[in-house]
Amino acid sequence: MKRKILFLGESYRADAITWMKGLKEFGDFEIITWELQTPNSRRFKRINEYLFSPIAIRKIVRQEKPDMVIAERTTSYGFLAALSGAKTIAVAQQGRTDLWPEGSILLPFKKFIQKYAFKKAHLIHAWGPVMTISMKAIGVDMNKVLVLPKGIDLSLFTSSTSNATRIEAIVTRSLQPEYRHDIILKAFSILHQKGIDFSLTIVGDGTRLNSLKDLAKDLQIEDKVIFTGRIPNTELPKLLQQSNIYISMPTTEGVSASLFEAMACNCYPIVSDIPGNQSWIKHRENGQLIEVDNIEILAEELIWSFENLESRNLAIIENRKFVEENANYDINMKVIADKYHELLDFRNI
Repeated sequence: MKRKILFLGESYRADAITWMKGLKEFGDFEIITWELQTPNSRRFKRINEYLFSPIAIRKIVRQEKPDMVIAERTTSYGFLAALSGAKTIAVAQQGRTDLWPEGSILLPFKKFIQKYAFKKAHLIHAWGPVMTISMKAIGVDMNKVLVLPKGIDLSLFTSSTSNATRIEAIVTRSLQPEYRHDIILKAFSILHQKGIDFSLTIVGDGTRLNSLKDLAKDLQIEDKVIFTGRIPNTELPKLLQQSNIYISMPTTEGVSASLFEAMACNCYPIVSDIPGNQSWIKHRENGQLIEVDNIEILAEELIWSFENLESRNLAIIENRKFVEENANYDINMKVIADKYHELLDFRNI
């Protein structure tokens, strides 16, 4: 009989889609979903919905009788999974700590519910090593933790060789303040002032789209910057393959599938110097690590990376090999799906 999973989380997110698709493909699981209906922008109403959601989830568990409940984010849906009454529970930490924003007045409450989620979970996903640091610090039972990224589809994100005679850079992160697209644009304005030719493709949508377009005009580089807006994920590999440098400057990071996708397509990565990126990138070995919000250093390292073609070519070969060995969706999702079956077999003894 096919086993059934109840997924708690935002089912439209790319990470969630990858997770669920892999479980269906490699574990033959049937998956049903539940998520909060109130958008984040309506904060009070969303909190109110959250407070009453354990009742709704328990009802689904009684009616649908899932073999397992899985949830993304330990401080929200993970806590709801812990309250679900399900016999088997897996939760995934999505960020470096999931305790975000760091200055929030709700932080003590988030710490409390996260600890409870960790305690009740039978399996905890850390999509990368950086996530285990905070887990160990609060005494999580590390025997329950599986450290493994979901991986990316290497049949879609294939390697390519760019013969570009200029910087063809790409940014694929959501257009939100924490991804610092403004810093990237200002660094490219320095290149423009130095007479260095480039094109910069900014993929995606977000609250900062219009202000970033305005900034590109103010910096007089709007003719060199392409804002694609939201695109189907199927179009992303081609855009990456046409680029030679990938840039991502977030202030915080868990495990970035976007980085793996760029590495798979032979884009040289220039990323912010934070723990989530330090797990994968070594400065001037297989990419560049840039101090957060340092416009001048970012501009300098962009120039260095483009001028040092031999170093860049060695890096992209190593990066493709690394992704094939460590972030292959076909391999990693099979491991995860097998782990779920193993856990359910053990729990049903």
